[in-house]
Amino acid sequence: MSVGQSAELREQFQPASVAVVGASNRPGKVGTSLFRNLIEAGFRGVAYPVNPSWKSVSGVRCYGRVADLPEAPELGVIIVPAPMVADVVDELGAVGTKGLIVITSGFREVGDAGAALEAEVVRRAAKYRMSLVGPNCFGVFNTDPEVSLNATFSESLPPRGNIAFVSQSGALGAGILQYGITERIGFSRFVSVGNRAGVDENDLLRALGRDEKTQVILLYVESLADGRKFLETAREVTEQKPVLVIKSGRTAAGERAARSHTGSLAQSGRDQLYDALFAQSGVLRADTLGDLFRTAKIFSTGLAVDGPRLVILTNSGGPGIVAADAAIRNGLELPPLPPALQQELVRRLPSIAAVSNPLDMTADVPPQAYQDTLDALIGAPEVHAALVIATPTGTMSSDAIAEAILRVKAKSTKPIVACLFGLNDLSREVQFLEQNGVPAFTFPEEAVQGLGSLARYHAWRTRPRAAVRTFPVDRDAVRAALDWATRSGTSVLPEYAARSLLSAYGIQFPQVARATTVEEAAHAAEEIGFPVVMKVASPDISHKTDVGGVAVGLRDADQVRAAWSRMQESVRAAAPTARIEGFEVEAQVSGGKEVLVGVQRDPGFGPIVVFGMGGIYVEVLRDVTFRLAPVRPLSAQHMVESVKAFPLLKGVRGEAPSDLPALQEAIERVSQLAVELPQVSELDLNPLIVRPAGKGVVAVDARVVLAPSSK
Repeated sequence: MSVGQSAELREQFQPASVAVVGASNRPGKVGTSLFRNLIEAGFRGVAYPVNPSWKSVSGVRCYGRVADLPEAPELGVIIVPAPMVADVVDELGAVGTKGLIVITSGFREVGDAGAALEAEVVRRAAKYRMSLVGPNCFGVFNTDPEVSLNATFSESLPPRGNIAFVSQSGALGAGILQYGITERIGFSRFVSVGNRAGVDENDLLRALGRDEKTQVILLYVESLADGRKFLETAREVTEQKPVLVIKSGRTAAGERAARSHTGSLAQSGRDQLYDALFAQSGVLRADTLGDLFRTAKIFSTGLAVDGPRLVILTNSGGPGIVAADAAIRNGLELPPLPPALQQELVRRLPSIAAVSNPLDMTADVPPQAYQDTLDALIGAPEVHAALVIATPTGTMSSDAIAEAILRVKAKSTKPIVACLFGLNDLSREVQFLEQNGVPAFTFPEEAVQGLGSLARYHAWRTRPRAAVRTFPVDRDAVRAALDWATRSGTSVLPEYAARSLLSAYGIQFPQVARATTVEEAAHAAEEIGFPVVMKVASPDISHKTDVGGVAVGLRDADQVRAAWSRMQESVRAAAPTARIEGFEVEAQVSGGKEVLVGVQRDPGFGPIVVFGMGGIYVEVLRDVTFRLAPVRPLSAQHMVESVKAFPLLKGVRGEAPSDLPALQEAIERVSQLAVELPQVSELDLNPLIVRPAGKGVVAVDARVVLAPSSK
């Protein structure tokens, strides 16, 4: 964002005057469409076309140069060839314009030459402290009747509403506006950010969070300008209003070879990083554009839900079953009806009705039964929301269904969502419901998906608040480990140095000794107590198992000696240039579950904490989750609970549950290290052994990679 940009982006959203530089009368030109749209939308300010080729544009006097304008326009919309844009920015800046929208393409998106042009545009905008949207964008609109700004080249606008939409794709934005018209989805603001040379999604998120006309914020993003800033901004905004996002580009490409499991997992799991970012910031992610806008439709009604318990009322069994399956997939619950309520409904409904949840009344019930049943269900304290699925029948018209739903809606604050089936066009009934605060959908899954988002947002808003915990640290030990790395000229800490660093942050390790001769190893094993594990000590070997550098279950001195010889041969064959500093002998940890806790420092996100089931198969199974550091206590708990193997940690088939509080604390301690030590580029605790409840956790292998600048 440029240095002069206000948090409200007033010049782009509420300008008193607009100059369109490049306005035209020539059919098919963007300048023609945009200026005509500005006029036809009923812009409440003053619009000035600027183009030396025309005396008037769309019936409005045209000016040859910006300097000829009778006043300094608050907003300049630029639609001239890319090489001319920087000069136009200069002209607007010289007269006092404070906001810019650059529609023109041909900048960074086309290569190095375009990037140079873009850099010059940014430099000149900054010179005059001008805020900049674009370049290469579709424009901006504001449907507030006090403004009525349409600075886009869309042929038509959706109805006025309370949904704001920010898009990184101009073409997609244009299609969304048409979708809004078709689906009667009302918008408050729309911004196409284009190349984000100035204003980005973080600036807009903050501005829209403060916008009284906007109650729901939608984002289409292909990447984030600053993931860390997004987390901070979105956490603030989602406390007040929902933010829904669709993130494209679900690929797993990594540009740099990682030297740890964590680094590899983070690079190949970019999409999971975005999931973590959105989860930590309260942002709801949609899989498709349809999901995005169907969910937005529910939120735009102002509906709120107090929990996940849903009741489904239908007069057709099949759709009810489909809805029930969708409810479970979307994290909703289908509570059984209270016995007293069941008995009451049995008396009221036909004998063939299925009085459960879903409740199938059958096709023969009259409208009054529909109303009475829905009234009884939504009034039950066990129920947080209701989905009504209805197919008009001979005994009940679509009008009667809609009226029955609305009579119940008038008496309840709980969300009621409708799904209407029929052979005939039901758009009139759907519109009637939606105008009165009951969102209506074509298919049950669509309605349930929206209700699930309502429930997730409620859980976010009502989550327990907890500050980031800070644990005591042995700072002298930290400095010693980092100084050792500097003196040795290595960026990869051997395990003993990594262990020292992590121990300073309170991570527990088994008793260990380093040996440089076979007899030292045998003596150390006897001192520690059998069984023991022996590992190669080398700063050049990332994964010891891959080179035969680990021996486990050594039960006497002879086995230690045999393992020493065997491992020396294996390591020399597999890694002939590796520096071997000896072998480490450590107590073997028995029992417990193997997990991984790690750190990866990402250029866009900063330090990322990774958790998953550990061992040698972690990169194969990829049962991992991510969070941006610092990790709060609740986030650490959610990380542990979100992996597929979590039931193993809880205890299955009579096994004792693992020490989950100790595991969560270990995640928080590693998170603290990641925040406090920017020198740490990658970190692995793999495996970290989680012992039974009350017995803590212990790390049996550690890997730390320092950033090159820390050498």
